Amino acid sequence: MTPTPLLDRIQWPHQIRELERRALPQLAEETRRFILESVARTGGHLSSNLGTVELTIALHRVFDTPQDRIVWDVGHQTYTHKILTGRRDGMAKLRQSGGLSGFPRRDESAYDTFGTAHSSTSISAALGMATAFKRTGSPQRAVAVIGDGAMTGGMAFEAMNNARNTGANLVVVLNDNEMSISHPVGALSNHLARIMSGRFYNSVRRGGEKVLGVAPPILEFAKRWEEHMKGMVNPPATLFEEFGFNYIGPIDGHDLDVLISTLKNVRQLDGPQFLHVVTRKGKGYPPAEQDPILYHGVTPFDVEQGIQPKTAAKQTFTQVFGDWLCDMAAQDERLYAITPAMCEGSGLVRFAKTWPERYFDVGIAEQHALTFAAGLACEGLKPVVAIYSTFLQRAYDQFIHDIALQNLPVLLAIDRAGLVGADGPTHAGSFDITFLRCVPNLTLMTPSDENECRQMLYTGFQWPGPAAVRYPRGYGPGVLPQQPFSAIPIGRGELKRQGRGVALLVFGTLLASALEVAETLNASVANMRFVKPLDRALILELALGHELLVTIEDNAVQGGAGSGVAEVLGAENISVPLLQLGLPDRFVEQADPGVQLSACALDAPGLLAAVQQRLQQLHLLRQRHTLQA
Repeated sequence: MTPTPLLDRIQWPHQIRELERRALPQLAEETRRFILESVARTGGHLSSNLGTVELTIALHRVFDTPQDRIVWDVGHQTYTHKILTGRRDGMAKLRQSGGLSGFPRRDESAYDTFGTAHSSTSISAALGMATAFKRTGSPQRAVAVIGDGAMTGGMAFEAMNNARNTGANLVVVLNDNEMSISHPVGALSNHLARIMSGRFYNSVRRGGEKVLGVAPPILEFAKRWEEHMKGMVNPPATLFEEFGFNYIGPIDGHDLDVLISTLKNVRQLDGPQFLHVVTRKGKGYPPAEQDPILYHGVTPFDVEQGIQPKTAAKQTFTQVFGDWLCDMAAQDERLYAITPAMCEGSGLVRFAKTWPERYFDVGIAEQHALTFAAGLACEGLKPVVAIYSTFLQRAYDQFIHDIALQNLPVLLAIDRAGLVGADGPTHAGSFDITFLRCVPNLTLMTPSDENECRQMLYTGFQWPGPAAVRYPRGYGPGVLPQQPFSAIPIGRGELKRQGRGVALLVFGTLLASALEVAETLNASVANMRFVKPLDRALILELALGHELLVTIEDNAVQGGAGSGVAEVLGAENISVPLLQLGLPDRFVEQADPGVQLSACALDAPGLLAAVQQRLQQLHLLRQRHTLQA
């Protein structure tokens, strides 16, 4: 690691406040290098963190953290924050089992004032804190740091709309790292920001309001004149002023002098304040500056060589989906693809380049994505919504009311189902079977391998109502997807192994482990394939021919596929022992995916032990009944 003599002396924010101001650029340089070399070893989010070094230092320099609250939207840009709040040594195990989370967590540090990982929540949370401070008369301040991408989420605007009514002393810092809504930042805008955030400017402003208050028409004219002047210099100012915020900026997010001076001024102002800061993703590492998307989330790599292209013998499920989408689009011009700001993660890059007129990235707006798809379906198009399981949770009402209730042919391609490894519980798809299974009109499929995923996507696309295919992150077992499309009979599972005594009913990619267990137990194995509709005939056949049924899924046990099997047995008045195996009733912490499965007893040894334990219990129960008889 590159020596970091100044950073070595800094463990806590109060030490940043004690440094001479001229030493801060060196602290920023050393911190940026430490992040680069550290993340290159562990993997994690890189380009976003390289871009927020100076902003983080300035925030902790000006605000009295943790008494003043900083809420980081999404939170994947908080590595500098973690390093400067006593967790530098923990970066060696970032996103690993027992190590630091890649996101803020309240149980990790008092400086993590709000747990975040889903977008567009920071303003709401910080506004709640600021309102509580106002009600209790506390001098504490609340700051929301939100990126321009997160500002596309409607919840951010809902919070700003509410802020005007609370009158709370809220500071929103817009970290604009894509230059999506800002003009180029230079000396003039930096100078104006300092003026507009200063006490003199704001005292004159308030004094003018008091004097002109006796003549409302003149006061209104003065306010409008100020808004239009700000709008001429910087159009976004008008938008945020309409929400009741005092808009300041844009300023250079890498100029510590400007940042600190402006933040000091803003901290003294009353009411909602909006500071527009422009930063550069990947700052200080040319490969990340040139391709911030490639360096957004990285696995370990060599800093000197940069990320090198890799070839893999197997495909990820995401790649299977991306290939299917392009193949299907070539056959059916009605296919339109929608994503809520997850083009790369959901495997849509090739489709977006090939059919740009049929591709819609709607921003971080999951609710809109589903209702927009419903509107397309109303007019005879065939929308496919590519969405992570954890983000689908945010659009549950839209799925029920706008899609399922109207029985519209919208296909959900649900990526990241089940456990997701290093991203931890905030990104795990632990609940989608549970919350989708109860919705009428839905067809819900769980592929066990790559080819089954491809054919299920085709099946769902052809289905005249709402359909969903859920698949995990990462590689499949290595089954080559067959190019010809072949529809799977709706609601039909398949018996993969005939055994005796025990029947394993598997939903999804845990099939391979179940087959391994079955060899030891001489058990039957069914690849159920459909959660909804369930293959009732297959369930009843297995129930009548075995002494124990075992359901296996990578979803919460409560209300999951196993619960559906129990409902079938209950409806048919069939009494057979049923063991439901799935994710436990707790949030599964970050770790290697294999370690997570083992911790949940969903790997082959864990499954085998659970089944053998239940068989032992049944054996003892039968012995007890025999003795009592």
